[in-house]
Amino acid sequence: MSDATDEVRRTLERIDRTDPRLCAFVEVWHERALADAGPARRLPLAGLPFAVKGRSGIRSYAARRLIAAGGVPVGSTSVPGPGTPWQTWGLGAHGRTVNPWRPDRTPGGSSAGSAAAVAADLVELATGSDGAGSVRIPAAWCGVFGLKTTNGLLPSPDRSGLASAGVLARSAAGAGRYLRTVLDEYEPVPPVLPVPAVLSPDLGYAEVDPEVAAVVRRAVERLVAAGVVRLVGGACELLDPCGAWSAVRGGEESPAAAEVRRENDLRLDALFARAPLLLTPTTPNRPHGHDGPGELYSTALTWAFNLSGHPAASVPAGFTADGCPVGLQLVAERGADVALLAAAGAVESALPAVRPRPDLIRPGLT
Repeated sequence: MSDATDEVRRTLERIDRTDPRLCAFVEVWHERALADAGPARRLPLAGLPFAVKGRSGIRSYAARRLIAAGGVPVGSTSVPGPGTPWQTWGLGAHGRTVNPWRPDRTPGGSSAGSAAAVAADLVELATGSDGAGSVRIPAAWCGVFGLKTTNGLLPSPDRSGLASAGVLARSAAGAGRYLRTVLDEYEPVPPVLPVPAVLSPDLGYAEVDPEVAAVVRRAVERLVAAGVVRLVGGACELLDPCGAWSAVRGGEESPAAAEVRRENDLRLDALFARAPLLLTPTTPNRPHGHDGPGELYSTALTWAFNLSGHPAASVPAGFTADGCPVGLQLVAERGADVALLAAAGAVESALPAVRPRPDLIRPGLT
């Protein structure tokens, strides 16, 4: 039996043991994964087990590239069920997907199961897609790394142009394996430290939970002290993109929506002319309960970059006092996905590592 087959078998055993409580998977492909593992061991990814977002995820461009390079898909992860506003739930084969750190809270969405599966150490990486924050929000709330690629960098079935392919991974290095595989050309770009960065706690319009803001502020202070980033002057104040995003998503971009996009693009162009990195909280709020977000827009700090097209990542920044993970969002210039990953790797190295909780990989999750 090959090493790849052994690893896939261990992955399937972890999923079978944990998923009845986590509810991260819609389907698990035992026979297919074990059959694919042997031949895959000779390819660059050497049989790396990964998960795909939703039942249709296996047909995505990214999944096909990963499989061609020797990745082994082990199952499809949960996405929101019908009638779930703002797509911040997941519905797996065993029930609603729970947040690995706080089972009474949602993992975020819509790449809910992908983030939960990575956080519980069931797979090293999982595919996702991000039309308003659907990779970055669950990454932040589950304490893992999430990347939304530059809009249009990879093929997307979303006709509005808002959704981009993305990945959930244990680290920026794991996301790098994904990006290296799905891109035709990948040239590493080592970061020159400290990276000039602009910190915007609210992008000029969002109402941010004070404790979430404090966790992000402490993380940024640590990055500055470690020489990873250098904060430069000037704020980032954008126009609230809510109405513009909704108009574009609905297929009818009004003159008012077009003006918001144009003005925000100008402001972001000016920002990236003076610094290659923008830092914000990933979400304005901590994970909400399974009864829903109420009037809160968890997307408030993410969907501006679906409109503008910039690549953005969420890096674990710490925890609130009640045990909820908080994400630090890193945004870079359009097309600078590889440089963004390199900066994210440096950021990770200066922040405390987030490890899978032991009770998530053995019986005991409540």
